[in-house]
Amino acid sequence: MAEMPARMRELYDLIRHHDRLYYVEQAPEITDEEYDALVEELKGWEARYPELVPPDSPTRRPGGERAPEFGPVTFEDPVLSLANVHDFDELRDFDRRLGELLPDRPRSYVGELKIDGLSIVITYHEGRLVRAATRGDGWVGEDVTANVRAIAAIPDTLTAPVDLEVRGEIYLPRERFARLNRTREAEGFYPFANPRNAASGSLRQLDPRITASRGLEGFFYQIRAWRGSDPAPATQAEALVRLHELGLPVEPHWRECPDVEAMIAYVEAWQEARHQLAFDTDGLVFKLNDLAAQAQAGATAKAPRWAVAYKFPPEEALTRIRAITITVGRTGVLTPAAEFDPVHLAGTTVSRASLHNEDFIRDHDIRVGDWVYVRKAGEIIPEVVRVDRERRPPGTEPFLFPHTCPACGSPAVRLPGEAAWRCLNLSCPAQVREGLIHFGSRDAMDIDGLGEKTVDLLLEQGLVHDPADLYTLTVDQLTPLPRFGPVAAANLVRAIDASRHRSLARFIYALGIRYVGEKVAAVLAQHFGTLDRLMAAGVEEMQAVPDVGERIATSVADFFADERNRALIARLRALGVEPEAERAAPPAAGPLQGQVVVVTGRLSVSRREVEARLAAAGAAVTGSVSRRTTLVVAGEDPGSKLDRARELGVPVIDEAELWRRLGGRPS
Repeated sequence: MAEMPARMRELYDLIRHHDRLYYVEQAPEITDEEYDALVEELKGWEARYPELVPPDSPTRRPGGERAPEFGPVTFEDPVLSLANVHDFDELRDFDRRLGELLPDRPRSYVGELKIDGLSIVITYHEGRLVRAATRGDGWVGEDVTANVRAIAAIPDTLTAPVDLEVRGEIYLPRERFARLNRTREAEGFYPFANPRNAASGSLRQLDPRITASRGLEGFFYQIRAWRGSDPAPATQAEALVRLHELGLPVEPHWRECPDVEAMIAYVEAWQEARHQLAFDTDGLVFKLNDLAAQAQAGATAKAPRWAVAYKFPPEEALTRIRAITITVGRTGVLTPAAEFDPVHLAGTTVSRASLHNEDFIRDHDIRVGDWVYVRKAGEIIPEVVRVDRERRPPGTEPFLFPHTCPACGSPAVRLPGEAAWRCLNLSCPAQVREGLIHFGSRDAMDIDGLGEKTVDLLLEQGLVHDPADLYTLTVDQLTPLPRFGPVAAANLVRAIDASRHRSLARFIYALGIRYVGEKVAAVLAQHFGTLDRLMAAGVEEMQAVPDVGERIATSVADFFADERNRALIARLRALGVEPEAERAAPPAAGPLQGQVVVVTGRLSVSRREVEARLAAAGAAVTGSVSRRTTLVVAGEDPGSKLDRARELGVPVIDEAELWRRLGGRPS
């Protein structure tokens, strides 16, 4: 810094000052245009003195490098979730339990808004950001350091050279969420369902410049580790003040609550006021203020005992059903939906909700013309809760579920034991459309730019009829199409070409085999290693794979036995689509080698650690009890899995016996 021209140093100081005012103090002094002018001026100085540009320059935030596939980050201490309460009685029970747990300590609390975003853990070394990770499963998260550096709201450098690990929430303000969805729809992409999903997707972009463009922000609320020269904060209130002083954004509406009645008053104050916020919140968080008391209270395997989330009840609205429509999914399922007068729920306007299947409509006696109460499940997915039969207009008729496909006119069938009606015509245009969208989706072949509107356009022009046709598209074919042009056409062809060598797990999932989600696809890929081995496997061989039962095995075998599917795969391979083989992990040798084990109930150590020890001992750990299960480990409150084990005569052991067989419990 000492070698820089004075104006260049001044610009760095000015921009950091205004970043703090905007993101931390929420009190900007200059307009966006004036701020942009400062940044542009700094870019000019940096172009003249590139050797003097520091690594944390605000002009470098978006980054030019492409982030790697997000590697794992293992946490020394688990990043726990919170237990929920839903009414004042449960909130009083939380306070009472802490009183019993800490009888000799006075109790006071801090109330905070619960931000509806993506949890993040950031490490600063000597005041500089060195690592950022998502929460993941609490034990292992994803390394998203490059993308977090691209978020202007999160400082690269703190105001003091401390070593610090902090936890916070990445979120997308509502206004930016609405703007992002308008842009996505205009570009032919499917809109995000809610701001939380948008924040999660934006943070996981491979290119940090995309993350930077989304306008993500963050709030921080916990010091997980402190190694500063000053004493660590003694209370949660002090911790929030310290985070703010260090330049980290802290949601400003937190409040100290001396007792449970003050907590209740805090809830009442935000019950309606939350809708005026610039971001989504799905509740409030209450924490013991005394950090030493927090440590004494401890935690269960999943949640701290010293904190709780008060979840706001779902909002309900009364509206009138104008129509019941049927859509056809990629597996041929006919799904009904209610179209109703628009209502405002949880910050958005909704006019449509799924009715799931024929049984749901019949059991709730839902009719066109009915007045119904709707809400957002988890404040995300609209659903019909109940019918107000006292308002039912005269002359309404029970809804008759169609027995023909609305997309192609083929007969629909309802197979024994299933709730869904299904179109079995594999050439059904609705199934072809949904199958193409699924094939190119992010978790499948990840073809950037192949959104709903693009698929619709390609089908309308007759350029594609199945996934293999995608790999025959050329820039010359795409350039004349609406919304394309040379650049967009080249980008889509490039994205399609890049998908030719995805992992075997992605390819299996992309095929859209019934009952095969991402997890099962990964299990099959790991077990069989190559596509040829999987296609040659029979039902019995597949059933030997952990987590693959008879229903899944039959579905997969039937799929690969169908000549039309085999022909599609052969054509894909002829066009250069060859999924990367996966090396099957050799079975571990150990005292439980060859055992198929199910763990149920609460144990004294985390489920993750138990399953890791079992796998290291040679066992295959599965999630459900079946005739292939050879052993069940039962902790406290084991539930229905224990009943199933007894029904099938599967041996059951307790935790003490498990550690005996494994040579001792973990230290």
